Amino acid sequence: MTVRQVEKEGFAALVLRLRSEGISDINLLTAVEQTPRALFVPPQFADDAYSTRTIPIECGSFLEGVDLAIRILHHLKVKPGQRVLEVGTGSGFMAAVIGRMAERVLTVDRYKTLTTNAQRRMDQLGLRSIIVRHADGSNGLQGEGTFDRILVTAAFNSMPRFYADQLVSGGSMIAPLMITEDQCRMVRLTKTGSRFEREELFEVPYLPIVPRLASQL
Repeated sequence: MTVRQVEKEGFAALVLRLRSEGISDINLLTAVEQTPRALFVPPQFADDAYSTRTIPIECGSFLEGVDLAIRILHHLKVKPGQRVLEVGTGSGFMAAVIGRMAERVLTVDRYKTLTTNAQRRMDQLGLRSIIVRHADGSNGLQGEGTFDRILVTAAFNSMPRFYADQLVSGGSMIAPLMITEDQCRMVRLTKTGSRFEREELFEVPYLPIVPRLASQL
């Protein structure tokens, strides 16, 4: 089976699974279809590109199962014209999907290897609206203005209120929160004026966030 066939069949099966969860946003699904998942997966895991399994990538990081990735993006509710900050680039898959829906995406990671590889993939796909940066996003990203959406893919022990100044009024952020030592849950905060509305979404396998740039890798 060719890579193209694997992509086509994998995406079709994914759409069926997502629809059973009530996820049928045509803009999101179109963005996913236009972003070949196999490009973001290590070659030895190509057959698992559209599976629900967690896939290891460089620097001890991992790629979420595709169902989880799209479920997160579904709750992020990205709209055309928006600016999005992603903390935790990883393979770059979610940033690439977001970049097909938003006006501008800034994605950062503490590992130089990950940002270099992600930038290469963005270049391959011709995605010019995505800025990939090697940076420490554990305290947000000062000096970059405000964002309509913020997505964090590393867990906090308490909700990171310091992101508040980086969200527009009406904007929202999704971040993993450690509920117990071994339980992590995705939480959405929506900013209304100076207040936040908090909504707990679903459990996720993310690891605690690590501050500072990686000294190696």
